Amino acid sequence: MNEQRVNAKEEENDLSQLFREAKKSYDFNQFTISNEDENTCIQFSYYTSLIDDEKFLDYVLPSVQANLNNINDLASLISHIPIEDVQSIARQDEIMDNLIQGFIFIQLNTRKAAGLLVNLKKMKNGYREFNDAENEYSVIGSKMGFIEDIDTNVSLLRQIITSKNLIFEEFTIGTLSKTKVVLTYIEGITNPLHINTLKQRLQDLDIDVVFDSSFLDQIITDNSNTPFPLFSSSERVDRAAYNLAIGKVVILSNNSPQAISGPTNIFDFFISPEDYFLPWVLGSFLRLVRIVGSIFSVLATPIYVAVITYHYAVVPKDLLEPIIESRMNVPFQAVIEALFLEFTIDLLREAGARLPTKIGQTLGIVGGIVIGQAAVAAALTSNILLIIVSLSALASFTTPIFKMSSTIRFVRYPLILFSSFWGGFGIMVGVTFILSHLLRLKSIGTPYLVPLFPFRAENLSDSFIRSSLSITNNRFSFLRPLFRKRFTVKQHKDVVDDYNNE
Repeated sequence: MNEQRVNAKEEENDLSQLFREAKKSYDFNQFTISNEDENTCIQFSYYTSLIDDEKFLDYVLPSVQANLNNINDLASLISHIPIEDVQSIARQDEIMDNLIQGFIFIQLNTRKAAGLLVNLKKMKNGYREFNDAENEYSVIGSKMGFIEDIDTNVSLLRQIITSKNLIFEEFTIGTLSKTKVVLTYIEGITNPLHINTLKQRLQDLDIDVVFDSSFLDQIITDNSNTPFPLFSSSERVDRAAYNLAIGKVVILSNNSPQAISGPTNIFDFFISPEDYFLPWVLGSFLRLVRIVGSIFSVLATPIYVAVITYHYAVVPKDLLEPIIESRMNVPFQAVIEALFLEFTIDLLREAGARLPTKIGQTLGIVGGIVIGQAAVAAALTSNILLIIVSLSALASFTTPIFKMSSTIRFVRYPLILFSSFWGGFGIMVGVTFILSHLLRLKSIGTPYLVPLFPFRAENLSDSFIRSSLSITNNRFSFLRPLFRKRFTVKQHKDVVDDYNNE
């Protein structure tokens, strides 16, 4: 008898410890109801983001409350729950596994770990009808994006990462807006230094209204005076889940369909989820196309200005004559010509983005053709520069993250001015300034150019290219995760070859 009491006490303590760990997440709820004599006490434990609230509040809870005096054991409790999928459970390790799948755990008198599991998981995703990731579209993979309701976004992440170690800590920020902000991480993987740093920055905020998670990005960033984004912002659920899995911290804000994550490095802004859904050779090729395209987008127009203004000698003879003919009637210097075209492209892009989708597409295509042809016919610009500027604008669109695409657009302008002042030397001076600025940037204390600086050879396998899974099975060392191994790659024995050999 004493041994049974000791075992029951140990089970009760283990279950209490389990619930203490679960309560680190704001969406875990637990409450108790009892009858007037307090002879019957029933405790409900569940994740609010995973269960169907209507079923619980309209059917389960009212039925149990109305029959409290008639409930003496688990069998009688089951008879008063109007749900088909009800099962008894006593193993502690199975309780949490079912809670994060959308079950409610019900205990009678809470003296033992035994209780009931009631399946109340949401039958549908419970999201708005159209919640595709419009700004980060991909051909392969999930199309699901975040929406403006933070509880729905939490549910989306819990459906992908069904782990008890996935923690959601809630903060209320904004003296006027009282906006709910959630700090998300995986306990046991994410470095506590990153968690505590972001937690402290959120707690220290003194602001009236939080309009969007990107607004938080600018406030809690390490350097607010840089055009380069120091937090990765995404509306894709799978990208946020991937960032959590490799040991990053994700921040969600109510009324915002964007999740921001950090720490980040510059390569994060050229990674697309498609890289991991395709064979690694194709994924690496597409990533290199994005990186080379971004470099071309930044340097193409400044190089044209430098060559036309100072360095005619580097142009081959066969190409020199078409360049002279195209600029023969242009009355402006190359720098004025380039700035005019670049500004026109940005005007078309901004106008297309602000108009309704169909009208914006028409404006971008028709406006670009008409204005481009008219500018050439009016001798305001040359054909060659029009081609270069168009290719530069096209290359900037290859960047998966909009914030980095905007940065690339901005960086071109000072480089064009430098090239007009000092030619090729001016471009070198401008690039040197940019690199020195990047060397000083940090994201939650992590260098922005890692793994190039500081050099981390083991992390280069998923930077310029995306290597095979046998090489990228560890988390990035510069994130300093508590557990580096992501998965183990085993060599499979080919049964067909063995059969053929026999």
